[in-house]
Amino acid sequence: MFTQPNPNSTTQDLGENRVTFHGLDWSAYQQMKSLLNERTRARLTFDRGTLEITMPSEPHEFYAELIGLFIRILVVESGLRLKSLRSTTLDRADLDRGTEPDNAYYIQNQAAVAGRAIDLANDPPPDLVVEVDIRHTDIDKNAIYAAMGVPELWRFNGQLWQIYQLSDGDYLECDRSPTFPFAAKDDLYNFLTASQTDEVEAEINFRAWVREQQTT
Repeated sequence: MFTQPNPNSTTQDLGENRVTFHGLDWSAYQQMKSLLNERTRARLTFDRGTLEITMPSEPHEFYAELIGLFIRILVVESGLRLKSLRSTTLDRADLDRGTEPDNAYYIQNQAAVAGRAIDLANDPPPDLVVEVDIRHTDIDKNAIYAAMGVPELWRFNGQLWQIYQLSDGDYLECDRSPTFPFAAKDDLYNFLTASQTDEVEAEINFRAWVREQQTT
């Protein structure tokens, strides 16, 4: 089982650094994005006038990378198709919202966007988005992705994995991923725990486990 940090520990202190601005219009957001993306590795989230700038921490990047690997293994060993966006900016001027997720994927709709850049004005949203937030964020990211129509959203805070499925414009929390129903939450927790000691061995063992699930 995943070894969750003690709630009295300094987990939050190891989280992301955030700066928030209020009262910005879309043009100001675009200018800030152009300036910061050229000079920093900051992630920007814009929600109808509020801009949050996040500088990822080491734990943030560790979890984001390993959850991305977890998903890739599930996709590959399940015989599915994949288009990865990583932290591609997902801007919707018509919604006055924009975000740069930790991971985003086309799986069910991979064929519709394969081999070219996406255009959210015409293309469907990613099928699965992952957000890692070790430290609390004041931005309602669930509302942003629900407005964009993202079917499945994963949230992870360094301790808890939450899975959301879009239903009638709102997210409902699920016990299992609709895309990978054979993978339980403990499977991710165990994978993350094993990866803290040896990422290569954790990947080999998890791939073998997923292959076994495909034959049973």
